[in-house]
Amino acid sequence: MLMSWLPQNVSTFGTDIDSTLRLIIFIVGPWFILAEGLILYFAIRYRKRPGKPAVHVRGETFRQAAWVLIPGVIVMLLDFSIDNASGRAWDEAKIESPAPALNVQVTAERFAWIFTYPGHTGAFDGKGTYWSMGKLYVPVNQVVRLNMRSMDVIHSFAVPNLRMRQDIVPGRTITAWFEATRPGNYGIQCTELCGFDHYKMQGTLVVLSADDFAKWRQKHWPSAPAIAINSDAEGANK
Repeated sequence: MLMSWLPQNVSTFGTDIDSTLRLIIFIVGPWFILAEGLILYFAIRYRKRPGKPAVHVRGETFRQAAWVLIPGVIVMLLDFSIDNASGRAWDEAKIESPAPALNVQVTAERFAWIFTYPGHTGAFDGKGTYWSMGKLYVPVNQVVRLNMRSMDVIHSFAVPNLRMRQDIVPGRTITAWFEATRPGNYGIQCTELCGFDHYKMQGTLVVLSADDFAKWRQKHWPSAPAIAINSDAEGANK
């Protein structure tokens, strides 16, 4: 119930990311309420009143210092548990990239996403390549590797349903991976303010079943020598 406000998770590593977020909420939430409650209590309990000055606690005695030291130790131990959980999620999403079944080049430029599929030789600029502006077609339950680059400024490729966000820096090719677990259409956003029309830089992740992806691939990439540009702004190279 607590996590119902999040978009549906459709990635293999999204479960660990959600678990980490849930752990942070369960740990930080009660401590936040307790700390704010104590601040309010102390402000009222030891306030200045007619004929009585405000109490000034110097923290010189062990009992007074314990109010700082003991919670500090508890917070440190809880922080270690959060770091351990987030480290595992980070390694899975960012470090331990499995072998991909599909490589796609992502080109970010103000204000559009261009997705290029490799040609017969595996290169992204040779014969048989296919490109799509704004739509990324992938098969379900297959590892997809994104080779991302920016043509102008810093962009950030984000798909909330995948629990995925990756900054793209000009002059570098940055890789990321995901494995979608449910067919459907999911929003792609740029979450880095990249210019006046930043809000227009949106796209769609189209996750297809194995049969549907095979049909799409046979029809578009790299079958025909040329495909007319349609409303989705997509085409193939000879």
